[in-house]
Amino acid sequence: MASDLVVMARTLVQAGKGILAADETPRTIGKRFEALGIPSTAQTRRAYRELLVTTPELQEVISGVILQDETFRQTTSSGLPFARALIQRGMLPGIKVDTGAKPLANAPGENVTEGLDGLRERIAEYVGLGARFAKWRALISIANGTPTRACLAANTHALARYAALCQEGGLVPIVEPEVLMDGDHSIETCFAATITTWRAVFAELADQRVALDAMVLKPSMILPGKQHSVQATVDEVGRRTVQGLRQTVPAAVPGIAFLSGGQSPELATRHMHAINALSPQPWQLSFSYGRALQDPALSAWKGEARNVGHAQAALLHRTRCVAAARDGAYNPAMESAYADDSQRLSSVLV
Repeated sequence: MASDLVVMARTLVQAGKGILAADETPRTIGKRFEALGIPSTAQTRRAYRELLVTTPELQEVISGVILQDETFRQTTSSGLPFARALIQRGMLPGIKVDTGAKPLANAPGENVTEGLDGLRERIAEYVGLGARFAKWRALISIANGTPTRACLAANTHALARYAALCQEGGLVPIVEPEVLMDGDHSIETCFAATITTWRAVFAELADQRVALDAMVLKPSMILPGKQHSVQATVDEVGRRTVQGLRQTVPAAVPGIAFLSGGQSPELATRHMHAINALSPQPWQLSFSYGRALQDPALSAWKGEARNVGHAQAALLHRTRCVAAARDGAYNPAMESAYADDSQRLSSVLV
């Protein structure tokens, strides 16, 4: 089993591909639907996730897809469970197993992610349903006096216990410590908070005897806060992020799949290119984007069946751009090329 997990971890971060995060809760995706006038029901959410995972040629640039419990238990319009549909298309099915962040006691403004109760049994059920990997997200905020030691201790301990349970149960754990972009902090402040977080994560993983070669790290990039008066250049983000990784992440980890964390699709792509321009590194430097891949597709779809081809074309194009950036081969001209060719692509994909 251990060797199987190592192979799956390497598959998730293989060259030229990334991970699609489509694991928003019904409440979260409902807010995005509402903004576009799309009703949020189990059926519309199923239809949207189906158009994502059935996009032709997506398997050429996506290695795995993270789903949420609702979608994982649904079937496609052809009657296939989503996990089986992904496997048939050459992508690994993943599942979000945390139950969300809740306020941390005696720590105003900070949260702890919950979901450890009954996790061993839920992992066994998800494995039976076809899951190959899992995800658990911890939220770390930067403000005056935060992150506190209490917040880091609670969240990193939970991440490590989750990872150990996943490996015991036959899933590759994606370990996601997200240092939030919210705030007016500088990139220097983010750098300090982020490497402190990553060091705490790997200390706890060692304590829980997690096999580093059978996991994937899903961190945020090192960025200034969204409200900071001076925004960093793309190259500085790439340099600071790689510098932080080299100070904290053991080489045994097969790969790092960055989250987009509220960045625009194009900026997240440019940052991915800048990070990979600094190779070689001891790990595969990949992506596990949610909104940065999905937003163009969701905007094109608008809840209308007649727009599925346009939405799939938008998703495939966006993902190809990020995959090119992941290999250090992104060129901004790729963006305008899609604008000129979107009608042809959508007609091919319908």
